[in-house]
Amino acid sequence: MEKSDQLDASIILLRERIEAGMRGSADLILNEFRIDGIGVLTFMFDGLVSNSAVSDFLLRPLYRMEPGAGTPEKLWHYLKDQCLLSSEQGEVETYSDLFTKAMSGFAMVMVDGVPRALSLGYQGFETRGVSEPAAEKNMRGSREGFTESNNTNTALVRRRLKSPYLTVETLYLGRQSRTNVRMLYLSDVADAGTVDLIRQKISRADMPVVLDTGYLQPFIGKGKASLFSGAGVTQRPDTLCAKLAEGRIGIMVDGSPCVMVAPYLFMEHFQSLDDYTQRPYFATFVRLLKLAAFFLTVFLPGYYVAIVSYHPELIPRTLLRSFLGSVVATPMSAMGEALVLFLLYELLREAGLRLPDAIGHTLSVVGGIVIGDAIVTAGLVGLPMIIIIALTAVSAFVVPSLYEPITILRFLFIFVGGILGVYGIFLGFLLLAVNLCALQSLSTPLTSPLAPWEPAALRDLFWRAGWEKLKKGNYRISSAAQTERRPSHGENP
Repeated sequence: MEKSDQLDASIILLRERIEAGMRGSADLILNEFRIDGIGVLTFMFDGLVSNSAVSDFLLRPLYRMEPGAGTPEKLWHYLKDQCLLSSEQGEVETYSDLFTKAMSGFAMVMVDGVPRALSLGYQGFETRGVSEPAAEKNMRGSREGFTESNNTNTALVRRRLKSPYLTVETLYLGRQSRTNVRMLYLSDVADAGTVDLIRQKISRADMPVVLDTGYLQPFIGKGKASLFSGAGVTQRPDTLCAKLAEGRIGIMVDGSPCVMVAPYLFMEHFQSLDDYTQRPYFATFVRLLKLAAFFLTVFLPGYYVAIVSYHPELIPRTLLRSFLGSVVATPMSAMGEALVLFLLYELLREAGLRLPDAIGHTLSVVGGIVIGDAIVTAGLVGLPMIIIIALTAVSAFVVPSLYEPITILRFLFIFVGGILGVYGIFLGFLLLAVNLCALQSLSTPLTSPLAPWEPAALRDLFWRAGWEKLKKGNYRISSAAQTERRPSHGENP
């Protein structure tokens, strides 16, 4: 701890340094009192504290204090232990912590002659209410989603996991933002080595600001030379609780409703909370449907380009005339058509995503119907390619958490199919499978429990067994990169 960062004992120097540090900021609130000749300084920011709480529990007691405090140290302890009340009360000894606490909605109280500040939790800033997350809707289950407040998000998890082993750690990251970042895990389930490793990785993320979990995700789950990540994101507290019970670690960033989960396996992108509230046979059907949609959206455009360019003998006779006729009648090659249409689709999708809803819907109609019909009528692209694009685009949204790697892989396989044909598609598939199997997230293989093979965990992989089997034992992620079994409640260890 640097000596220059220590709080000054004199409130005159404290006030001067605070004012110099804030450079005349308009939302800075400083109040100075004299109690038995001893100076008392309060420090807070307008809009971050509750005016009613500050008036009732801070300013009013200070104004009504009677003489007899004695020395500054006695006055400090009297204010701390008897006079000023708050459910979140602490001590601050450095200027960096002083500004961090004040900018987090705390009211700071300093006594002349005491080199410490008292922090009182009187937060009063506006936050969004708890509502259903738009990106993770379920048929059954809770309608609650995370908000932008870490306090609210922690309470949503604590209400569902009433375990004394649920541990919440707080870190402040970002040289300028000093963002409140919280780590959540079950200390009796999570591997201690994995927790330490994540703590070290995010603590070393030396960035000026941290505004979302996406800032920290590359430090934890980014695989080398891969499009896939070993860290997932969720906006649902019930999903996070299920992951914590398996030994995962959740990371919350104040100001973001997206909570990061690590480690996160590849097959978990095809699972949802509805899988465990629906009948096993239907949950199995939905999972297989998502897997089929993933392979369809990644490989179908490239495979179509490959067969119409190099392997027309693979096209059924009933479709041969329409497929090859559309390629011959258009000015561009099959690869050119696919690239142009997918670039146009991504352009329309991005524009519709950023624009207001009313304009975005209009743009979708104009782009999807008017432009699509016009380019086919003009003979710029063939109708089979339009069908391929539409089917591929719909399939991509079945697994929204993988949309980013899906988009890039789709373009790569179009290039490979247009240059090397079907043989290139199969070669690309093998390289993709090898890359996935080689990836690890916090010493856990991304393709677990397929590679390495763990037969006991297959009961909840491609298909889901009934709760009669699932309840017999709990499975958790371990640091040994395997899925280990631990006794469930009611079993002997």
